[in-house]
Amino acid sequence: MVHVVVTGGAGFLGARLAREILKAGTLGAAGGPPGPVTKITLIDQAPAPADLTADDRVTAVRSDLTELGSGALGGADVVFHLAAAVSAECEADFDLGIHANLHGTEALLAACRALGTSPVVVYASSAAAFGGSPEHPLPPVIDDQTLPVPQTSYGAQKVIGEYLLADYARKGYLRGRALRLMTVTVRPGRPNRAASGWVSGIWEPLAGQRASCPVPPDTRVAVASPAKAVTALLRAAISSERTWGDSTPVTMPALTVSAGEMAAALERVAGPEASALIDWAPDPVITAMMRGWPARVKADRAARLGLTPDPDFDSIIRLHLAERS
Repeated sequence: MVHVVVTGGAGFLGARLAREILKAGTLGAAGGPPGPVTKITLIDQAPAPADLTADDRVTAVRSDLTELGSGALGGADVVFHLAAAVSAECEADFDLGIHANLHGTEALLAACRALGTSPVVVYASSAAAFGGSPEHPLPPVIDDQTLPVPQTSYGAQKVIGEYLLADYARKGYLRGRALRLMTVTVRPGRPNRAASGWVSGIWEPLAGQRASCPVPPDTRVAVASPAKAVTALLRAAISSERTWGDSTPVTMPALTVSAGEMAAALERVAGPEASALIDWAPDPVITAMMRGWPARVKADRAARLGLTPDPDFDSIIRLHLAERS
């Protein structure tokens, strides 16, 4: 019997991950034999989706992670840590980012340690860990040896979480897997306060709504579909220690695409009436943040885990439309 915990479980990616696990019905932790998933605990400050709470294997806990005790984890075998305050809101509110992304992660790792069972902990980090400075400029293509030099509070908090996870793993308190996710798109709902939220907003023209793009058309971004992100998270959980490698983070593969290329793909798939709904209104702050993040990725470790990038942006849009129908 396997108990899975998902922090941020009411969010788009956390809920999708939970659905995939429930659908599969089994999960093997860190190379172990698959066992039946008998319980999924979703931890979030927002209410969990009704379709998930309707499943008798799902328990929803509404809580701030800093107020979470080890009892809430209930003997968890695998913990997916997705809960976080996002990039732009962390820049606007430093204390919020420290509370949610640093203190929240500290509290969760301490709760995992208190279990005494060394659960597998998959930590959703971010490509925002990378950045550039005059002495350490961001290379044209990041790879597994690229030094993280975060240039935002969010990126710095994610890197701190990576090191905390690695040290807890070194001490044997848990089995840590840090995965640097790319910008996930297409995801329905109003764009959140992530600097990259506009990338997800591509769904709005598909629904006949106007969308604002805060970056120039030539701004390039590394993206992944929700399906690829969920596959990467699951692969992190099930890979054996030997297959995963050392405690350094794995950067997931990415499709590199510009804002203009995204608009062109939207026109090819949904017609010029859809792309005409994009309002180009560059925001210098968002543009600077996006251009400080990596756009091209050489993800050799991820490739050895069997992970691949999306082939093109047209396919990401078509996948979204197929899932929506």
